[in-house]
Amino acid sequence: MFFSRLLAVLLSALASVAFAAVALAADLQTLVANLTTGSFGDRETAITALAASGDSRAAPILQALGAGQLYVRSADKSVVIGKPAGKELALADAISGKDVGTASEAELERVRVNNRLRGVIDAAVGSLTLMSPDIRVRRSAAAELFKRPDPAALTALDAALAAEKDPRVKQALGEARAATLLAADAPAQQKVDAIAVVRDRGGREALSLLQGAASNASDPEVKAAAAVAAESVRQTLAAWEAAQNVWYGISLGSVLLLAAIGLAITFGTMGVINMAHGEMVMLGAYTTFVVQEVIRTSAPHLFDASLLIALPLAFLVAGGVGVLIERGIIRFLYGRPLDTLLATWGLSLVLQQAIRSIFGSSNREVGAPSWMSGAFQVGQIDVTYSRLWIVLFALAVFAALILLLRKTPMGLYMRAVTQNRPMASAVGIRTPRVDALTFGLGSGIAGLAGVALSQIDNVSPNLGQGYIIDSFMVVVFGGVGNLFGTLIGALTLGVVNKFLEPYAGAVLGKILVLVFIILFIQRRPRGLFALKGRSVE
Repeated sequence: MFFSRLLAVLLSALASVAFAAVALAADLQTLVANLTTGSFGDRETAITALAASGDSRAAPILQALGAGQLYVRSADKSVVIGKPAGKELALADAISGKDVGTASEAELERVRVNNRLRGVIDAAVGSLTLMSPDIRVRRSAAAELFKRPDPAALTALDAALAAEKDPRVKQALGEARAATLLAADAPAQQKVDAIAVVRDRGGREALSLLQGAASNASDPEVKAAAAVAAESVRQTLAAWEAAQNVWYGISLGSVLLLAAIGLAITFGTMGVINMAHGEMVMLGAYTTFVVQEVIRTSAPHLFDASLLIALPLAFLVAGGVGVLIERGIIRFLYGRPLDTLLATWGLSLVLQQAIRSIFGSSNREVGAPSWMSGAFQVGQIDVTYSRLWIVLFALAVFAALILLLRKTPMGLYMRAVTQNRPMASAVGIRTPRVDALTFGLGSGIAGLAGVALSQIDNVSPNLGQGYIIDSFMVVVFGGVGNLFGTLIGALTLGVVNKFLEPYAGAVLGKILVLVFIILFIQRRPRGLFALKGRSVE
């Protein structure tokens, strides 16, 4: 008797579960069918109702709707998800996810949405994924709800907050809940508390929410709290924006340093106005392009090391061309700076035309290795890996050059010739050899600059022309021949340029910098840090 009663209870429970499952499936089928009919307003109501069901199958359906992949099959009016598969679409049943064959777009009717509905869908998907086992999915859902707060998601947020264990996700959920309270019909004190949470988060999304709360709130206390918080966030953003401009200026300054440091050596040591210095940068960039082309065709697995392979080759190519220029042209023009300017300007045109003849005049693609791709944030500052590596590379080149000049015989000879050429020659230093090696060193460093610039600029025959004037400005401003002056000058001009650009524009900003340098040189003709020595005195 006991076992028969127990069996009857179990059968009854199983039947209840089965009937509940059938009812749930029927309800879900009705909710999904409502997505395909009516106006955009009706579809918004259907999206909200589907999200409120909490069914785990709702998220992929809504994602397909937002992506324009939800269809009604004309043959049987079933709702399917279609994804490209050749010339046709591979179909899956929207509710069960089972494969239901393929069809052409002519056999289907797309369920259309507008931009407003896409925002509603994003918020709905966010609320559905708050309980996902994947931490990244939960954080992304909380961030999406913060950007597009939906009062209907408040219950889901409370449940997710109660169950959350990860502290970072819990904070993101708390911020999303605060944003949702500001959009909901909540008591004034709760909104004031929410305003404090949104203010502490900061950022442009927070500022937008607080400004909306300040303008839309009917309660004076909420309105005042939102206005004060918005002003606080605005001031914080202004400070972060200034810090962002400083970072942009440092990254621009590092580019100018790479382009100018070789010029500082040749100009400072030999007094040669080398207008072909930009073409040495260009040769380094094209060397990088050639290296990558060879790797793409012969050893694709080495692509991430392509820049490391290109660095010594670019130095040798540009340095070798620099030695040939010094031995073939420059050594006959010492003491005649105007003649060196004209000769190297003509040479720059020859080199540009040679590159056009070999590689063509169009831009060439130089890819970025994986370790230079992407970005990260420091507070509200966006830092790209490519710019960060270029800054570190510029500082490494600068440090290596300082060690070369201070710790090697070659550096001693170069400093001696820079400070007093006649005396250096009198004590036995072979100044012509020092001149050739110095010119080659400066050109080689310009080649290294070309490798770095290939990651942030177009590789074309005109690449070097965009940096030659800026390089001369950096050298003259910092002090001719002084490497530390070149470093300070490059970083200073880079930061000043970035602060002027938002107000004056890029072109007018450069003109203002040029005018400033002209006025500065009138006061200090030898720049910020003048070299010491008998010949320069």
